[in-house]
Amino acid sequence: MKKLVSFMLVAAMVVATLTGCGSSDNAKSTEAAGESSAAAGTTFKIGGIGPVTGGAALYGLAVQRGAQIAVDEVNAAGGINGTQIEFNFQDDEADAEKSVNAYNSLKDWGMQMLMGTVTSTPCVSVAAKTAEDNMFQLTPSGSSVECVQNDNAFRVCFSDPDQGKKSAQYIGEHKLATKVAVIYDSSDTYSTGIYESFKSEAANQGIKVVAEGAFNADNKTDFSVPLQQAQAAGAELVFLPIYYTEASLIITQANKMGYAPQFFGCDGLDGLIGVENFDQSLAEGVMLLTPFAADAQDDLTQKFVSAYKEQYGETPIQFAADAYDAIYAIKLAAEKENVTPDMSVSDICEAMKKGMTEISLEGLTGTITWTASGEPDKEPKAVKIENGAYTAME
Repeated sequence: MKKLVSFMLVAAMVVATLTGCGSSDNAKSTEAAGESSAAAGTTFKIGGIGPVTGGAALYGLAVQRGAQIAVDEVNAAGGINGTQIEFNFQDDEADAEKSVNAYNSLKDWGMQMLMGTVTSTPCVSVAAKTAEDNMFQLTPSGSSVECVQNDNAFRVCFSDPDQGKKSAQYIGEHKLATKVAVIYDSSDTYSTGIYESFKSEAANQGIKVVAEGAFNADNKTDFSVPLQQAQAAGAELVFLPIYYTEASLIITQANKMGYAPQFFGCDGLDGLIGVENFDQSLAEGVMLLTPFAADAQDDLTQKFVSAYKEQYGETPIQFAADAYDAIYAIKLAAEKENVTPDMSVSDICEAMKKGMTEISLEGLTGTITWTASGEPDKEPKAVKIENGAYTAME
């Protein structure tokens, strides 16, 4: 009897120790994934990777939360082909090496499909691993061309070249400006990819790029020189294919100079609202190309925004919508090809590759179809910041 009591006490201590681990949303999704006591092969194990700490955490948290809402909805409605989803999201701090480590951890967990990664550079590194393993990968927001260079990888967002081309087309077709300056990050593949495509298409739209200012990872706090060049050249609009942190500094410094052009960016600017120590009034009128507007009045958007606000206390950005659509795309493609969780990772991948090219998703970011190259086909939209919120433009 004493031995039995001792064993039970030790077991209780082990359980208490295990349940004390983890923190924040990342731990919450991991804990939820581990709660299932289902036998192997009776649930779909979908992994996710992205930054939930560090400078790009806003994007990763948005993806994690948007995906979790979709997973909860799918499970409540009966799952995929009647099978529940386990979702496990790992932090990579937007670092390629840490992203690969996260991928390996998820493989050890038993991941069968990957919804990730969030940012482009880590996504490219992980995509090389998923290709080796022939594991299906759907990135919600990895936009560099290389993210989907292998036939097992697809994406929800527009590619960098598409964002640049469509931005130039939008500015030209809506006659927003004819003289444009560009400020971009020459050390970042996301920024340079968009910039090069934008510049190429600008000439076709009657847009003259009158000033080009480059910065890099070692020099991204003082933008006085490129702003002075833009102002001297008479740029009516400054195109910012960059992330929101640097954009907030550029807009602030332009204001101090007395320079008030229009500012236009891409999905990297989604997050400008809410930047710490940034005068939000300066963001008024900033435009960005994005397929998601939280103020849209359709039922799907309103339902999603309401659920997101209720659970997380804030308005979702495009990255959350991309992730939500990614989970539903996985569901549609898996059901189209009758994918079951007892299939091998490679067999699941082969079925998903076929299924993705045969579905049409009515999602938060539009009506989406996919080509075998992994690229989505959907219409771009633009939003403008008005009264501290993103408002859909014509």
